[in-house]
Amino acid sequence: MRLSTETLAQVPAAVARPAYDRAAVKAGVVHLGIGAFHRAHQAAVFEAALASGDLLWGVIGVSLRSASVRDQMTPQDGLYTLLVREGEKQTPQIIGAVQRVLVAPEDPEAVVAALASPDTHLVTLTVTEKGYCLDRKTGRLMAEDADVAADLAGLERPRTAAGFLVAALARRRAEGLAPLSILSCDNLPHNGALLKGAVLAMAEAHDPALATWIAQNCTFPATMVDRIVPATTDEDIAGLAGLIGLEDRAMVKAEPFLQWVIEDSFAGARPDFAALGVQLTDAVAPWEEAKLRLLNGAHSAIAYLGGLAGDRFVHEFVRTAQGLLFVERLWDEVVPTLDPPAGLDIPAYRRELMARFANSALQHRTRQIAMDGSQKLPQRLLAPLGAVMEQGGSCAAIALAVAAWVRWQAGTTDAGEIFTVDDPAAPALADAMRNAPTPRARVIAALGVLGYEPDAAALDAIAAHLGHLETSGARAVIAAFLGENA
Repeated sequence: MRLSTETLAQVPAAVARPAYDRAAVKAGVVHLGIGAFHRAHQAAVFEAALASGDLLWGVIGVSLRSASVRDQMTPQDGLYTLLVREGEKQTPQIIGAVQRVLVAPEDPEAVVAALASPDTHLVTLTVTEKGYCLDRKTGRLMAEDADVAADLAGLERPRTAAGFLVAALARRRAEGLAPLSILSCDNLPHNGALLKGAVLAMAEAHDPALATWIAQNCTFPATMVDRIVPATTDEDIAGLAGLIGLEDRAMVKAEPFLQWVIEDSFAGARPDFAALGVQLTDAVAPWEEAKLRLLNGAHSAIAYLGGLAGDRFVHEFVRTAQGLLFVERLWDEVVPTLDPPAGLDIPAYRRELMARFANSALQHRTRQIAMDGSQKLPQRLLAPLGAVMEQGGSCAAIALAVAAWVRWQAGTTDAGEIFTVDDPAAPALADAMRNAPTPRARVIAALGVLGYEPDAAALDAIAAHLGHLETSGARAVIAAFLGENA
């Protein structure tokens, strides 16, 4: 039997569930990209707002591509379980914040109408790096992309996040409705500015006066979001059924830690974020940079080195002395490139991160993290690599992590297991590297696809590591690296 409004009363009394009247909730939030992360992070915060008695912050979720989340959630009346795991402890909570889920390709008008509703005050997005359709080199919309080209030609049936936002903002302006606060919650440096640039470029192509109105009235606060949310498995769903007595096909699992830092720049109404544990600040960038370079950078290093070595989960890598020590060496190189905010204690943050990585209950898969590496590497590893080289520091550990990403493009583990490289740039990377005869040539080819050219010293270090990874394997290379850098 499935979780739903009708069956909710069958859930054990100890399990937290909505105590507010869901029928009285107004959908003040539209979220574009309703995947597992949103349901475990932003929706959990909006659930807390509803639980406090502020019923203006229900969520309309939008899937820009697949109907899978809609098909999971609609039979459950939007209810789902957030299962927080730490060690042997499991704490389920039934979340009721999501009112409904729309599938954009099926009914784009319904998405525009939701964004243009008088009830809507906030738009949040988790569409991943590729969902912004921006050229990494120029920062401009990728006009050659079929969906972008269609939206630039007309917005009768938008296809992109920027297209939907511009179509809805045009309607709000025409109807005299309030502007929106639009929050990118993706792991991108300066995510608010990037989203604003994409929206203004799309608006300018259709109506320069609309672009001016958006620029003057809407806000695009920068944000930093943090919570580890591994992919849900069939085993997770079966295990949860044993806890709550019902099947929940929309469940998500997460660690206890949750952080949301938002630039304090809003166009209108908002929840009492501070009371909900959200940090409001005038400067998100220092928080964002620390998180991208320490948490996300280490995650990518673990994904590629651990994945090559046969580690399925993050905790398997850091539970070995060599894996733990490598991550510490990586952080030693990265920390001097940071300008941490006053409220961030870097040594304490490092200890906290390592404890989070070691949480075996999460079962956080290295291959999940390894996905879309071409979109993640620039801000997670290449930016700190460049900063270290500018400072004249050591880049040996960062270079090894980058080399592991290059080695990953071969699609085989050290044990010879063949896998598919899950990355939108995989065909371009394969083409670029196919005729590269040496490790150095392969590094140049792979990083060239990303538009990145390392200086000579960094290139030498990455190429040397790649050669060793190709001949000796990740575990032996890490051991040798730690021996040389003891």
